[in-house]
Amino acid sequence: MEVSDRDVERGEVELLVPHGGDLERTERVFLSNIDQTVAFPVETVFFFRASPGDTLNVIDRVKRAVSVVVSGKYYFMAGRLALDSSSTRLELLCNNAGVPFAGSESRLRMAELGDVSLPNQSFQRLVLRTVGGAAAGELSEATVFTVQVTRFSCGGFSVGFVTNHCVLDGRSAADMFVAIAAVCRGESLKSGGICNDRSCLRARDPPQIDYMHNEYTEQSNGGGAALPPSSFTSPGRSSAAAAGRQDELCYRVFPFSGDDIRRLKDRAAAGDGRSSTFEALVAHIWRARTRAVLRRPEEASTVVFAVDVRSRMSPPLPEGFVGNAVAAAAASAAAAEVVENPISFCAEKVREAVGRVTDRYVRSAVDWLEVHRGVPATGAGGFFVSAWWKLPFHELDFGHGRPVYGGPVASPMEEFVLLLHGGAAAHGGGISVWVMLERGKMEKLTTYMAEI
Repeated sequence: MEVSDRDVERGEVELLVPHGGDLERTERVFLSNIDQTVAFPVETVFFFRASPGDTLNVIDRVKRAVSVVVSGKYYFMAGRLALDSSSTRLELLCNNAGVPFAGSESRLRMAELGDVSLPNQSFQRLVLRTVGGAAAGELSEATVFTVQVTRFSCGGFSVGFVTNHCVLDGRSAADMFVAIAAVCRGESLKSGGICNDRSCLRARDPPQIDYMHNEYTEQSNGGGAALPPSSFTSPGRSSAAAAGRQDELCYRVFPFSGDDIRRLKDRAAAGDGRSSTFEALVAHIWRARTRAVLRRPEEASTVVFAVDVRSRMSPPLPEGFVGNAVAAAAASAAAAEVVENPISFCAEKVREAVGRVTDRYVRSAVDWLEVHRGVPATGAGGFFVSAWWKLPFHELDFGHGRPVYGGPVASPMEEFVLLLHGGAAAHGGGISVWVMLERGKMEKLTTYMAEI
């Protein structure tokens, strides 16, 4: 069902300010070129079942846990984004401005929400969007972290997080959520350190661009004032392709069971006879989406995805690195090649794209972004696959067991395909695939996705 404003009564928004530190200190943290390409808020919500008497103080417990975590090693999450006017680069301003926190009560029972693993844009009422800042397209002085806890009439509750991707990548955000949940369960904050110094991914002077980097595209600023290389896409607003035609777009979730994935891997195997789950599933989605979306056989069809580079750099990135330790990689071919060749052809293209991501490649990409200020190449035949299922969101425990579901809040992002753990495909190692497309194209995609 749709959650309306009348269904959720949000309390006063509080600012959770780090305690025990130097509140007068202001620190500016360098954000790498990779960070700059993903300066948008990521909205995530987790649903938990519980009895009414067990969660009377859940809002206060989560609030205390967040306060403890941002008063420790995650102090910088109480800061704000700042725009350096001379370089037109975003920086993280660690000024202890505080983490906006809201406790909410809902008259609904969780059962009335239906299957919470399905895309539901009304769940945006379960996360705290700040007024202005990145949610309104103004990156300067934007909050980088907000929290909302919503308690339902049945005793169940949701925890909604908004983090800015330029500050934490998915793995780092998951680590912070795990730390908050542990404190909420009564555990102490683990002593292991984190590294918020991103200078190891600073561009070289002069830049040394050794590759083409078709995974990025130059960002147009419309001839106006210089903009930082950001606004890849935002869950807070429609993507460029989706703007103005919301009535024509629809969501669909495609569940792939463990058996489905094993069949895809067998078909995708070539050469050495092996194919990873990611390679096989991305290859299948790429072929199906190309058939559904592209009309001309000579059109370029491109799939873009993130590759974790923590262990691919030389030397490896520091232990506990919290910045964006991912590089965009792209597999591309003419639409006719993608459609007419077997799935193993696409899987090999994906495997080659992952294999290209070496230390030299990443540093070349950072330098390319320094010169061209680009963003990942989606649209015009390209789309981005995000592998959320690899993140441990389904294991988060605030003291009431694992979530019924944990994942992104649905937003109009036609160029994105999300691979998620949970829902109907959760059992036996399955994966759910979220897709948004025009209705006519979605009907075609549904047919092609079923051809396993």
